[in-house]
Amino acid sequence: MILALYCPDIAQNAGTCLRTGACLGVPVHIIEPAGFPVGNAAFRRAGMDYLDHVDFERHSSFAAFEARRRQEGRRLVLFTTKGARPFHDFAFRPDDALLFGRESAGVPDEVHAAADARLVIPLRSGLRSLNVAVAAGMALAEALRQTGLFPGSIPEVAERG
Repeated sequence: MILALYCPDIAQNAGTCLRTGACLGVPVHIIEPAGFPVGNAAFRRAGMDYLDHVDFERHSSFAAFEARRRQEGRRLVLFTTKGARPFHDFAFRPDDALLFGRESAGVPDEVHAAADARLVIPLRSGLRSLNVAVAAGMALAEALRQTGLFPGSIPEVAERG
């Protein structure tokens, strides 16, 4: 499973997603262009020292990402406010690519068309969307739960019950 960010606008959100990937053992792919210089101080600040523990890959364009994804045989699972199917009613697979759009504009029509599934995180009426890093964390947690891919249990948490 991989977590992919389409042309992210906000370095701190991308850094948070990288930290999530590091902690959960999930590679993170950033599809450029990003709205910030990937690797700058703000990006590193959000990811902290966790960036040294994440399998991170940059793609120069969606076409480059798409070629790699197809070569690896991954389903493209797009999370979008325009999705019709709730993410918790979807059967994830261990080789899925979970894709999140840019904070300001989501993804263009050609990315929607390339997706094998378009999922939504249901929200209260009248509210637009979650922060992309929060949405990615929620989606990744559900996908890992379903596929049994969460990292090993933490003994001190298990002992407290």
